[in-house]
Amino acid sequence: MYMGEALFEVKNFSVTLNHIPIISDLSFKVEECEFLTVLGPNGSGKSVLLKSLLGLLPHEGGLTWRAKPKIGYLPQGLNQASVRDLPLSVADFFALKRVRRAHVPALLAQVGLGEELLTARAGYLSGGEFQRMLVAWVLASDPTILFLDEPTTAVDAAGGETIYSLLNEIWRKRNLTVLNVTHDLNIVYAHSTHVLCLSRFGRRCFGAPREILTPAVLRDLYGAEVKFYTHEGKDAE
Repeated sequence: MYMGEALFEVKNFSVTLNHIPIISDLSFKVEECEFLTVLGPNGSGKSVLLKSLLGLLPHEGGLTWRAKPKIGYLPQGLNQASVRDLPLSVADFFALKRVRRAHVPALLAQVGLGEELLTARAGYLSGGEFQRMLVAWVLASDPTILFLDEPTTAVDAAGGETIYSLLNEIWRKRNLTVLNVTHDLNIVYAHSTHVLCLSRFGRRCFGAPREILTPAVLRDLYGAEVKFYTHEGKDAE
């Protein structure tokens, strides 16, 4: 896929919450059509970084956009259980975003869901169906860049791989830029052009996954030996 010029640049970026430094002096660039995975263990500041880039949390340092982006954001923790007590059908869920009902079937079709789900209660979809619906919901505003915060936490490993394969296909077809937060190493090689590593221990790395994710780097990031799959039929440690 074509990689354009830098879409935005972060320089000396720092975030402090409740007087506790979460991110300190971070710098990196994101190019157009890049699929950047922000990787690291729990508590390393991945979600904080995403929210700060979106302006949802205060930060210090530079954040420069080359052009005004059209952002699609899928926050962490949004799953079928979180809306189960709300009387929302799938069509109602899209109406929250002012998407006309007539346009919803085409959006659902993009993620492999049928029109019959329009009247289904959103909170009673399966985990995989709900995550697919969320992908369609985020795409409804026709974004140029997606911010995804742990988009597969509500599904099992097989379902997560399906969601990432779907996102990868949409990314390629639409020439999107994607920032994806995860702690799952197994999807990085198959679905990322670049990776930004964060750690509770202050260690970082940035670049193409196969160039920078060495066993030694991962051990430094996670503080232990890490086993993961490279999607080449073997695992690595």
